[in-house]
Amino acid sequence: MNKKYAIYSPVILPLTTHVGAGIALDNHRYDLSYQVYQERADRIRIESYYFRTQFDFDNGTTLKFQYLEDAISGASPTGALPGNEQSFLTEIEDVRTGVLYALSHQFGDHTVEAEFSRSSEDDYLSYGFALSDKWELNQKNTTFTYGVNYIDDQVTVLGLPDQGKKSYDLFAGVTQIIDKNTTVSINFTMGYSEGYLNDPYKLIQRNETINFPGIPPIPVVNVYSENRPDSRLRQVLQLEGKHFFEKANASLDVMLRFSNDDYGVFSQTAEVEWRQGIGDSWEINPFMRYYQQNAADFFTNTLNNIAVVNPPTYPDGSGPHYSSDYRLSSFNALSLGLRLRYEISENISMSAAYEYYTMSGQGSDQAPSQAYMDADIWTFGLNAKF
Repeated sequence: MNKKYAIYSPVILPLTTHVGAGIALDNHRYDLSYQVYQERADRIRIESYYFRTQFDFDNGTTLKFQYLEDAISGASPTGALPGNEQSFLTEIEDVRTGVLYALSHQFGDHTVEAEFSRSSEDDYLSYGFALSDKWELNQKNTTFTYGVNYIDDQVTVLGLPDQGKKSYDLFAGVTQIIDKNTTVSINFTMGYSEGYLNDPYKLIQRNETINFPGIPPIPVVNVYSENRPDSRLRQVLQLEGKHFFEKANASLDVMLRFSNDDYGVFSQTAEVEWRQGIGDSWEINPFMRYYQQNAADFFTNTLNNIAVVNPPTYPDGSGPHYSSDYRLSSFNALSLGLRLRYEISENISMSAAYEYYTMSGQGSDQAPSQAYMDADIWTFGLNAKF
């Protein structure tokens, strides 16, 4: 994963307002953004660059394109416990690039969209495909959305041929306009993943002894690769409500999300955002997000109490399963942030945001406290629409 950063600047080519016989460009927009995610205590730092564009044509067709690049560096927990001869943190450095193309077309009350994405890192290659339909009815007061996602990943694992991972999602949702100022929505996703679901960089330790004739046993700490199941079934339910307060020139967004999977992980997310307009040009948005999950059934900090005689060098997903990845432990997380948006003109706006993120373990199935992090997230954006 040792790779120099390479930042690419997308080239925007001029687009004429008429792209073909009888087809004209109604609207087009461009979004540029830069984000810095910095974990405290010299942990992970991610610098992200995004470019998005959208073209709306007068025949009901919309074309979208997105480019992103993440430059990742810093130290991440290995899964070993702190305070022994095995390294608790490991240095990583990598660059991820990704593109997304989407094409949609309106057929009466239906808008069908097809999407293709590609993302690559030194040790990871991912292709994604999606197909969805948005169905408007009840004089456009009710909108049904449903579709499928498919992701095909290739993971590089030292000592093995590239490993495959496939993910499938089915989703459906409905959005209802209650009145001119209020909307509510409910969305459900069923997802299934299979293949290589381990993190090849996560380890788990076990206390062992080396025995020689005539001398006392010598205690040692050895580390082994984690062994997660080779499939995962999950369900996600999301509820959301939005209301605009005319007198205050502000809106309130509230979201609740519940997720469950056959790893035994149940999570809950609550998010609240207040969007306050100030004058004709400014908008200020304070927000809060709270997340909580219990540990996976097979989470453990060590192999000391796991009945496995010789942990395999290359686990294949068969049992017994074990992982000390703190992301599978029992923890909660809190985000507090503020977004600012300023309209430079009718067509151009700029934005800035700061978010503070903190994690902490909870209960008996938590990882060492040093595994959880605090992070600062800064985001800057420029938007143009014509």
